[in-house]
Amino acid sequence: MIGLLASLLAITSPEPAIACSGEHRQGGVLVCRTAPGALVRLDDVSTRANDEGWVILGHDRDAPTETRLRVRVNGEWVFDARYDVAPAEYAIQRIDGLPPAMVSPPPEVLERIRAEGVRKGQAHASRWEGDGFLSGFIQPVEGRISSRFGGQRIYNGEPRTPHYGVDIAAPTGTPVLAPAGGIVRLADTDMYFEGGLIFIDHGQGFNSAYLHLSEVLVEEGDVVEQGQLIARVGSTGRSTGPHLCWRIRWHGRNVDPFATLDVQPSALR
Repeated sequence: MIGLLASLLAITSPEPAIACSGEHRQGGVLVCRTAPGALVRLDDVSTRANDEGWVILGHDRDAPTETRLRVRVNGEWVFDARYDVAPAEYAIQRIDGLPPAMVSPPPEVLERIRAEGVRKGQAHASRWEGDGFLSGFIQPVEGRISSRFGGQRIYNGEPRTPHYGVDIAAPTGTPVLAPAGGIVRLADTDMYFEGGLIFIDHGQGFNSAYLHLSEVLVEEGDVVEQGQLIARVGSTGRSTGPHLCWRIRWHGRNVDPFATLDVQPSALR
């Protein structure tokens, strides 16, 4: 059950503690509050709370069954706890009818794909000092959920990596809104696989992506607010129909975008 996960156990004293809203599950997201500037470590990933003690964390699609959460203040570990991570069930989705070049790209486009991969890697490495995630998250577009997070993809009969996003089917031109505040780190109208693509860093390396867009209405470096129009739905890149693919990564971990809709920072204020 998703809800407030709060632990008030500290190693050396009752304070500082850490309290989190969210869920420890595969693909899960947590927004936590602890001591200002504290180092927070979730397993092997470390991040630092902002000046008011806020921090956002994420579990990978394939997270192990147990996680360790620690907090360090002034050089001392003041909090150390282990939690069970709930497993997720992932569907198998078969997608047929794609152009062969979109499943197994020809040699002449490999250099382009590599160059685009470098750009995406640089955008994923963004560590914005802002805290757009504190607004909470809204769904960027309304429509039919055509594919959920984490499913195994089989393209034209060939198994590929899991689907790390959520697909929301909607007519071409449907507005896409920023689900939370952040800074645009990538904006391109013609990526090979993704077509129109936007990356937004919501703070502390919590980065969202929007794929297959028919129009890109922001530029790299723009600071956006929750609910701001950033793009329009399309079917560009590797796509068989108009939809938005919404993805999120946190420090290299692929998290479930829908998990963001359940965290409530206001419960910790």
